[in-house]
Amino acid sequence: MLAATLFICSVALSGARADADATTTEPPPRPYAFSYTAGRYPGHTDRQHAEVSDGSGVVRGTFSYVDPAQRVRTVDYVADREGFHPVLSDPLPALPQDSEAVAAAKDRHLSLYARIAEDHATHPHPDESYVPRQSAAVSAAAARHASLFRVIAEQHARIAAERDALQQEEQLE
Repeated sequence: MLAATLFICSVALSGARADADATTTEPPPRPYAFSYTAGRYPGHTDRQHAEVSDGSGVVRGTFSYVDPAQRVRTVDYVADREGFHPVLSDPLPALPQDSEAVAAAKDRHLSLYARIAEDHATHPHPDESYVPRQSAAVSAAAARHASLFRVIAEQHARIAAERDALQQEEQLE
């Protein structure tokens, strides 16, 4: 009975190894096409998408959506080995002009940045007097932690030695 079980297990394992060594070839690419429309509530459409693949790795598609200004934006695209190539129906809107407050904040930021960069160029390493030091309370807590750590390490070493001694006694018996 044992011999039969061992034989069956060895056959199963050798078959599994043979399967693991076999390589699977990639199936040929398949063309596909899909499209959908969607909206935020029934009867309302605010986006649509359609895509077609010829199976050779080239994908062509289009999608449209309604932007926050309630304009329909459409993007036609081709994705191929060279990348993703979108064509926008409308050019992107111009960036808004900075308000006086934003312009002043940018100027202040650039001025501070320039001052810090200049300071760092003349003093590339920080002044040691600015490095935070441990207070007396933090030093005392660190010393207490180190003391407790030593006690625990000693206890662990003692327990390990006792365990080793017990294992040696069991092996002698």
